[in-house]
Amino acid sequence: MSRNATLKNENLTAPTPHVGNGETLEKDFSRNGNPYNDSHQHLDSGHDSQTALRKIRTAGSISISPELFEKLYLSPQTNVHGDLRKTFGNPTPLALIGFLLSLTPLSWALMGWRGAGNSGASGTGTYFFFGGLLMILGSLGEWIIGNTFPFVVFGSFGAFWLGFAATLVPEYNAFGAYSTDPSNIAEGLNTVGFRSGFAFFFVSMGIMCLIYLVCSLRTNVCFFMIFFTLVLAFAMLAGAYLQLNNGNTVLATRLQTAGGAFAFCTCIFGWWIFAAIMLASLDFPFALPVGDLSGFIKGASEKDADKTV
Repeated sequence: MSRNATLKNENLTAPTPHVGNGETLEKDFSRNGNPYNDSHQHLDSGHDSQTALRKIRTAGSISISPELFEKLYLSPQTNVHGDLRKTFGNPTPLALIGFLLSLTPLSWALMGWRGAGNSGASGTGTYFFFGGLLMILGSLGEWIIGNTFPFVVFGSFGAFWLGFAATLVPEYNAFGAYSTDPSNIAEGLNTVGFRSGFAFFFVSMGIMCLIYLVCSLRTNVCFFMIFFTLVLAFAMLAGAYLQLNNGNTVLATRLQTAGGAFAFCTCIFGWWIFAAIMLASLDFPFALPVGDLSGFIKGASEKDADKTV
């Protein structure tokens, strides 16, 4: 056989896209792996999520573009064994709605709208059963289907809401432990020790969100802006508590209002992502853009795969 004939035969095998640790995303189990069989389909950002999931279930061979994958799962493509993403529903919007229904009214309370205040204590039940419960359930769903980043994000914020709610419940004695009169919760709330300790908690949350902010550069613009505004919100709230200890009541009030404003901006981006996912899940004829960043920073494994090609 001539060299030209050999090259021609080699070209019959179509290359498959590389993801994750260099393994291919596309898996072809139909017609003995013939790359030209009719059951192969390529999914890209032009497909809505409902159509994409339907084709994933029916096609023998599928390749999913990074942009579509990120829109469905708010996470860069990763190579996960099994097909649990085809079996279970998308847990992302469940966690998102739990987060939004807790943070949205809290942000308004922090800004003092319509006389609201008192650290958002009126939403204690919401923090437990929306922020805590739904985000933990969503986190477990992400863990089951192999999405590490949203699994950690939703799980950590679910724990945050549970901890925040527990702080507001008198039986946990978060305020009373700082009071000379255990029955006087208001005295505990006004002590220097409690305010400093709670400020350190917000500082820690800000550091966590800063790490998430960097990681979100491989997801989308809305997700990035959520963490960007959260870093600022936690910084403002920590400053508010510390300035109260310094006796700067006016500055502390302004910082709390600013923290609530940044948290409200977080909610705007969060509601946008939630709406985009829900519209796509019902196969609406239009889609909301979220600003795909999945190709902004190429993964280390992708760079290694390019070097070996």
